[in-house]
Amino acid sequence: MNKCFYLLAISIAVIFIAWLIFGIIFGNAPSSVPENPLYKNTSISVDERVQNLLSYMTLEEKIGQMVLVEKNSIKIQSDISKYGIGAILSGFGGKPDNNTADGWKEMVSDFVVESKESRLGIPILYGVDAIHGHSNVPGFVVFPHFIALGASGDPLLVKKIAQATRDQMLATNVNWSYSPTYDLPQDIRWGRVYETFSDDPVLAGSLGSAYIEGLQENNNNLDNTISVLATPKHFIGAGSMLWDTSSNESFKIDQGVTKVDFEKLKKEYLPPFQEAINTGALSVMVGLNSWGDTKMAAESNLINEVLKKELAFSGFVVSDWYGVYEISDNNYQSAVTAINAGVDMVMLPFDYEEFIKNIKHAVRKDDISENRINDAVQRILKAKFSAGLFDEKTNYSKDDINFEEQKSLARRAVAQSAVLLKNSNSLLPISSDNKKLFISGSAADNIGQQVGAWTVEWQGVDGNWLPGATSILEGIKSVANPDTEIVYSSDAQFGLVKEKANIGIAVVGEKPYAEGWGDNPKPSLSSEDIATINRLKLVSEKILVVLVTGRPLIITEELKDWDGLVVVWLPGSEGAGVADVLFGERPFTGKLPLPWPSNIKQLPIMRDGSTSDGSEVLFERYFGLDY
Repeated sequence: MNKCFYLLAISIAVIFIAWLIFGIIFGNAPSSVPENPLYKNTSISVDERVQNLLSYMTLEEKIGQMVLVEKNSIKIQSDISKYGIGAILSGFGGKPDNNTADGWKEMVSDFVVESKESRLGIPILYGVDAIHGHSNVPGFVVFPHFIALGASGDPLLVKKIAQATRDQMLATNVNWSYSPTYDLPQDIRWGRVYETFSDDPVLAGSLGSAYIEGLQENNNNLDNTISVLATPKHFIGAGSMLWDTSSNESFKIDQGVTKVDFEKLKKEYLPPFQEAINTGALSVMVGLNSWGDTKMAAESNLINEVLKKELAFSGFVVSDWYGVYEISDNNYQSAVTAINAGVDMVMLPFDYEEFIKNIKHAVRKDDISENRINDAVQRILKAKFSAGLFDEKTNYSKDDINFEEQKSLARRAVAQSAVLLKNSNSLLPISSDNKKLFISGSAADNIGQQVGAWTVEWQGVDGNWLPGATSILEGIKSVANPDTEIVYSSDAQFGLVKEKANIGIAVVGEKPYAEGWGDNPKPSLSSEDIATINRLKLVSEKILVVLVTGRPLIITEELKDWDGLVVVWLPGSEGAGVADVLFGERPFTGKLPLPWPSNIKQLPIMRDGSTSDGSEVLFERYFGLDY
């Protein structure tokens, strides 16, 4: 019996020693953490804090940091601390039950608190698409979309809008924004044109950097940490995809194939990202498009060699929604390929347990080296320390937001981004002597249409439903001369009209759409909008068309019959900014941020303005009239 006990004890000891050795090799044996580890010391450098924290981490804890999961996919909240999950996002529409600023703050705070319950207390990043304000939250000011800001051409304005967006995000405890967008659109049929600043890399780089500065600038000036982490996207070549090449059978161009030679890529697409890195971006999102036959998340040369080495990007690379698993039909192989290609954090966004299991298995098989894992985690931790997530920060709430100031800023942005394209016989500014105005059109009294998608819901919501917003019609009524009679009919059915109006204003354009669901073989006015304009012409001396749109529309034939044309893009929640330029309260200063084609055969249009069929565009990039 003593011999059996002796042999059993030896066996247990051997197993224990083997477990320790295995744990040391594969990172499974947790290192004990002192009471006050160096990584909690704010007086040492970020790099020192990162290395100290990394020294205590197991393989499982490192892999957990590489996980980005959608908040509704968290099976039980304790999984956040159990797996040491690195980041959570709200997919657009991923809102709390109490969809208010306070409800958002409580929801995010609960996730953050749970993350700090992990062994090492590493806080999560919480990400959202805040691309025209923190438009996830009803009642927050919604700014014009990026295409409008491109038309303004004003970096200072863009920085102020980013600062306002930052404050909205901080009021909900969100610390990571998937913006700005550096895509360069060549084809207006793409459903994401309005998410871009311009097809001009110089303008996109300038405005994007201003946005990063505003978003990341500390709003209390108490320390050198970043307030909200910016994420320039989509690396790289998004905007040059060819029509009918999409990997998604529901789309035509979004998530399609970019066929650009490498020299053109370096000349046009890389400079904005270099500027973003120089500005301090610590997170970059890779696109869902393909570079030739390769999905961008699998493009090792572009991510590892070009972005991380040539551009000296020291932050982390994150994939887009389910982008890694579009590499192949095999989830294991797709994840291995993406991580080896340089993706540091994977937006899964669903099954995190399978991902963790697969990556752990890949390291043990040596399909992924632990050095690659360490590199990814160091980059993620650097961003978290730089953002001050481990340290005490000032508590910020919606009560700290000056909403009137933000409304004023948004209204000014609307006016600065409006572009005057036609003004026959000095139709604009509208004189205070006008006795009667007829207002019609699908977008005149439709706040959902003027804010566009990515507003509370992913695809947007049509109609007047957004609290605190001002429609274009309301704006016109507030700015026009009180003695001017303003008559409104959405479809220009005014009944018996004894006397024509001096001016008929048709506010028309696109219904909300997002991503590939906005891919459109011929972006143009609907038959209903055209019928409305034609009816309005019968009862008005002159016709002014105001386009509410996320991109140029094909209007070449219709334009001949209009006296005036203004494009206001997707102006956001402050419709009075449109009225300001119509009535001369502010001057027209906006310029087209991309060429306006005269027909579909011209697409795609190259950076030098040349068209595919050799004909002339309707309006060149940077065209815009003043009064």
